Amino acid sequence: MKNYFLSVFMIFAFAQAVTAQDAKADKLLSEVAEKFKSYKNVAFTYKGNFKNPKTSTDMDVQGDAKLEGEKYNVNFLGTTYIFDGTKQYAVNSEDEEVTISKVSNDGNQMITPSNILTFYEKGYSKKWDIVQNEGGRKIQFIRLTPIKSNSEYKNVLLGIDANTKHIYKAIITENSGTVATFTLKSLKTNEPLPKNSFTFDKNQYKNWLIQEMN
Repeated sequence: MKNYFLSVFMIFAFAQAVTAQDAKADKLLSEVAEKFKSYKNVAFTYKGNFKNPKTSTDMDVQGDAKLEGEKYNVNFLGTTYIFDGTKQYAVNSEDEEVTISKVSNDGNQMITPSNILTFYEKGYSKKWDIVQNEGGRKIQFIRLTPIKSNSEYKNVLLGIDANTKHIYKAIITENSGTVATFTLKSLKTNEPLPKNSFTFDKNQYKNWLIQEMN
């Protein structure tokens, strides 16, 4: 009986510790989101890698992004994505094609550089994870697990710079076995952006194939 009560006490203490750690994770991510939303705009460059041993995939990528409110201009996997607040324009220079579409708000959108600074706010449970030193930076990782069972993501490790409260790295593990890693190389805030950063001028793409999706 004594051992039984000891076991119950240990389980209760562990549960309390886990709850406290989860609260720490939620608090840190709230601080990160609050800081990001305090900026008028953000511009960053990134490097990334997609790896999947099952398909012999090992691909490095790099690009840049400009964000202002809900608007964005992102270079990702060879395509420029422009969102003007109403529609998204996917500009593929290699194929000379532009695809115009509405952005879905169903909560199942993919994690990309356009939402890498905000995706974690909804749809994930949050747990405190390891801390690492990367290039002299103290990076605190938070483990995110999708709440919905039909998510294509198994989990996400989000690395936060403990000093700046900025996102530094995201390690995304998909159910397919693909692991996508994004690392921010540079980050600038509240700097003047070109006026046409978030606009699409059809006249600049004469003789291109332009498709508008319903």
